[in-house]
Amino acid sequence: MSHDELARRLAAAVDAFRREGDMAALQGTLATLVQAHDAAALAAAAEPYRTMPEVAGPIFEKVVDADPDNAKALVALANAYWLAGRGPEKVGELASRAIAADPANRAGWHLWCLSESDPRERTIRWRQVVARFHDDDLARATLADSAASLAGAEKDPEALALAIEQYEILWSRAARPEQREALDKALTTLRAWTL
Repeated sequence: MSHDELARRLAAAVDAFRREGDMAALQGTLATLVQAHDAAALAAAAEPYRTMPEVAGPIFEKVVDADPDNAKALVALANAYWLAGRGPEKVGELASRAIAADPANRAGWHLWCLSESDPRERTIRWRQVVARFHDDDLARATLADSAASLAGAEKDPEALALAIEQYEILWSRAARPEQREALDKALTTLRAWTL
C-alpha cells in the first residue's frame, strides 16, 4: 500500500469514526494499518490527527517502538496519552525520554512540566524551561500562572514575586494593546495581594 493509500484509508477511518462513533471499527482499521506500514509512513499519515488520542496513540506507539529515540514521536505519544488521560507518570516518562533524545524539543519540556502534579515542583520545572528557552512566552506565561497559584494557595511571597516578575516581562513583550491590558489587570491584582 502506498503512502497516499495509507493516508486515504486513515482519513476514511477517522471520518467514519467521527460520523458513527464506532471505536471498535476505528481500532480494527488502525491495527491493520499499523501492522502493514513502517513507522515513518505511519508518523507522516498520523500528523493531521495528533490531537486525536484515539488515532495518535496506537500509531505513535508503533513509531516509538520502532524508533525509541525519536523525540518528535515520543512527544506525539506523550501528548496523545495526556489528552486521553493516561496519567502523569507515563506522560512524564515519555517527555523525559524526548528531552534526553533532543534537549531542544520545547514540546517535550512543556509536557514534562505539565506531567508534574505537585504545584511547587511544577513551578520549579517551568522555571527551568524559561531559563533554558528565554523567548518561550508560553512557558513564561505558564510559569507566571503557576507561581501565582502557588502564592495564593500557600501564601508564598517568593512565588508571588516570581509571578509578578514574569508577568512584567510578558507585559514588556506584549505586541497588542489587549495583551497589555490583560497583563495590567493581572499585575494590579497580584500587587494588591497581602500574604
